[in-house]
Amino acid sequence: MTSFFQHYLGYGFGWFLANLILILLIALPLMLAVAMIIYLDRKIWAAMALRRGPNVVGPFGLLQSFADGLKVFLKETIIPSSANRGLFLIAPILTFTVALIAWAVIPFGPGMVLANINVGLLYILAVSSLGVYGIIIAGWSSNSKYPFFSAMRAAAQMVSYEVSIGFVLISVVLWAGTFNLSSIIDAQRAHIFGFINGFGFNPLLFPMAVVFLISSMAETARAPFDLTEAESELVAGYQTEYSSMAFALFWLGEYGNVILMCALNAILFWGGWLPPVDWAPLYAIPGIFWFFGKILFFFFVFSWVKATVPRYRYDQLMRLGWKIFLPLSLFWVVLVSGYLMLTRYGV
Repeated sequence: MTSFFQHYLGYGFGWFLANLILILLIALPLMLAVAMIIYLDRKIWAAMALRRGPNVVGPFGLLQSFADGLKVFLKETIIPSSANRGLFLIAPILTFTVALIAWAVIPFGPGMVLANINVGLLYILAVSSLGVYGIIIAGWSSNSKYPFFSAMRAAAQMVSYEVSIGFVLISVVLWAGTFNLSSIIDAQRAHIFGFINGFGFNPLLFPMAVVFLISSMAETARAPFDLTEAESELVAGYQTEYSSMAFALFWLGEYGNVILMCALNAILFWGGWLPPVDWAPLYAIPGIFWFFGKILFFFFVFSWVKATVPRYRYDQLMRLGWKIFLPLSLFWVVLVSGYLMLTRYGV
């Protein structure tokens, strides 16, 4: 596609236009997916509580998210008089932007990736670590003590679980031998017994798949780890002073990160676009359908946990990250690397 545009429009402008189109082909469906995933989230919670959920706006309530979006769009953006106006407005934009740019390296199928870089996993780590800045800036710029308390808690929570996620990713990189996300998926082909696809079926890597799943819930502040916006003394967390589209951008960024973490669970441990079994007829189904199916499964798990698991206390949250997940993931790095040295490299 890039070479086609460069041939007719010149090297520079052709490259720009081709990549702009590719970015829009990812960003616009992602925004639609966020709207529908919010609807799905509410439907799952309702089913768990024996309620009906959204069912009025549009057929089966499918347009409820768009009605909510229109509502917040028409509301007035209120900026507290004592807030730092510039930072107050930048914070939700930063959070939303960071949630989008991470998708640049996500492979949706064989060759279906915007930037197939060799350090894709490091890019994901770098971008996800930037999300904490939007939250800290939102809490501080509001010039209100409760949003500030929540922002500090959110920063501590995100940093804590990024550490264990980093060690989990090291185990995957050691086994796959690459940081490229497409190559990590290819390394999972026929991984178990010569016909089962996915590192998650490997007894040595399955515990890390569980740790990564739980850590990704904490990283995105999903229940039962939503301490930053759910405790009574924090009102609504770091978003307390926000309204209208500024609040909506936080909401969109949060769900964008949730879908991203669901995608990473599928890519790193469960074969990404590969079918569960390395059987030729299953490859007749386009890989993007397998990938989206796995994302939906993990999103169902996220919603299931939110609807059924009681919330952690903050000390329990931090203890789980620092005293359980961090030592466990660090030990697993040693275990996996030792096993590979003995079996793969014969040292």
